[in-house]
Amino acid sequence: MIWLFRALGSLPLWLNHGIGFVLGWLAWLGSGRHRRLTRENVRRYVQHAQAHHANALLRAAISEQGKGITELATAWTSSPERLYGLVRECIGWEHVEAAQAIKQPIIFVTPHLGCYDIAGRYMAGRMPITALYSPPKQAWLAAIMQQGRVRAGGTTAAADASGIRALLRALKRGGNIVVLPDQVPGGGDGVWVDFFGQPAYTMTLLPRLAASAGAVVLFFFAERLPHGNGYRMHIESMSQPFSTDREVAARQTNDMIEKLVGMAPAQYLWGYNRYKHPAGAPMPEGR
Repeated sequence: MIWLFRALGSLPLWLNHGIGFVLGWLAWLGSGRHRRLTRENVRRYVQHAQAHHANALLRAAISEQGKGITELATAWTSSPERLYGLVRECIGWEHVEAAQAIKQPIIFVTPHLGCYDIAGRYMAGRMPITALYSPPKQAWLAAIMQQGRVRAGGTTAAADASGIRALLRALKRGGNIVVLPDQVPGGGDGVWVDFFGQPAYTMTLLPRLAASAGAVVLFFFAERLPHGNGYRMHIESMSQPFSTDREVAARQTNDMIEKLVGMAPAQYLWGYNRYKHPAGAPMPEGR
């Protein structure tokens, strides 16, 4: 399996994505739960954003989710030089330079949109970064993922209490970190706020980290270009700092994610159960 994964990562990106296209449709056909979640989440986005061509968006999302799986092999096994070459354009780098000019730590925030592993590797190749991560469900992939994510000089921290402490230490030393904002947190570690018009249990960790070190918060993602032509990086700053109110701050987080998703809606991970109710969390109001 490891040999096959590395072989997949060595393929030209257009061929890797072609295999992902097929895999995405096989996953759609093979799992009723996956079909239901993807269809419901795309419909929710279409209604909230008043978007058109819902069926075309759903078909594109199915194949893009498959590409998101196969390109992990590229992200985790390719040389840093190859990965940097795959990023054809970077929009918004001036926000990074502005933070560096005043010597503020940066929290880079990337949702499950486009290729988030390429995005993280690209940033880690340009500055020291500590990234929070959860190990993959397939144990044999853990070593490959870890090796790939630290290859360009990045540092990883497990998604637990020790990892949170590592992020805080990095920020207080003036370092930079990466956080994924759209995973459902454990019960008690979030608040219910709207995400595309429906309450979603949303992390409060991100604004707490920002406040702890006066960090600049930048949202970013790597947009997948068509026909395996690489990626376009997008970096967006927040219009206002996080509120000290937990719910308002969580709403700001989701507003930024919604903004980024609107740039490439087919490339969001619509098959993820973003609206689940984690054990120990209160029920949202009105339910």
